[in-house]
Amino acid sequence: MINNLMASTIPLLPKWFVRFFSSPYVAGETIEKALGHVKNINNKGFSATIDILGEHVLDTETSYLITADYCELYEKINQMSLDCNLSIKPTHLGLDLSFDTALKNFETIINKAKENSNFLRLDMENSAQTDDTFKIYNYCKNQYAEVGVVFQAYLKRSIEDMGRLARPGFNARICKGIYKENSTIAYHDPDEIRNNYLSLVEIMIQKKAYACYATHDQYLIDRIIEIIKNRKLSNDQFEFQVLYGVPMSGRLEEMVHSGYKVRVYVPFGSEWYKYSLRRLKENPDIAGYVIKNIFSKNSY
Repeated sequence: MINNLMASTIPLLPKWFVRFFSSPYVAGETIEKALGHVKNINNKGFSATIDILGEHVLDTETSYLITADYCELYEKINQMSLDCNLSIKPTHLGLDLSFDTALKNFETIINKAKENSNFLRLDMENSAQTDDTFKIYNYCKNQYAEVGVVFQAYLKRSIEDMGRLARPGFNARICKGIYKENSTIAYHDPDEIRNNYLSLVEIMIQKKAYACYATHDQYLIDRIIEIIKNRKLSNDQFEFQVLYGVPMSGRLEEMVHSGYKVRVYVPFGSEWYKYSLRRLKENPDIAGYVIKNIFSKNSY
């Protein structure tokens, strides 16, 4: 109830005030600003992945401009020798316009990733885009090996999807999932989501695939580290991933010190305002999370 009230109130507040709430979690509006944050993150021992904020693009020319921005990022990441790759939402490249538009744009980006020997991850969005995202992933993977995808633990279909795709050389991020979905296709109970997350962890280990554990849930982190130690997994078989700016009370530094790779998801761009409002509308629980952490120290 309180989270819903906060989420409905924030859009009525001045834009500068919303910026205050979002600024700890957004790495600026320009490529230069974002790369400066990435350099700082790298200097602290963390890897990074960049996302240009925005989604559901409905103009072809805009999708081409966004594609050009992602290509520029690959060039500059290479020039600056940063430990950073890219994460891209298919609707940001025009999937809502047409499958072919998005595929054409991803093909352009894949060629640039290959040219700069970098990695590309296709972000997963809501369930309406899941099948098309996997189709685009399969196409890109056939063009270039260094491509990965995402599985959302709250979706009931994820176990079957992962079982079908996972194999040596496969790279997947596992996250809980943030979009509001119907209970017929998604778990809503936190314990069920955790259990499904851990089932996905087991599949990735069994299939000898590279797993990216994206979570701020300390319980899950503890369980995953326990599994890693019990299975004596090599540190080059997995990594942990977290969102930019979310306080973890020194846990991330502790993990890096223990030899684990930790990658920070770094969003930036001019669409920060629309993105923030859209996320609050889709999932009001985010409002409570932001309020809870806004006065905590930003690790980055």
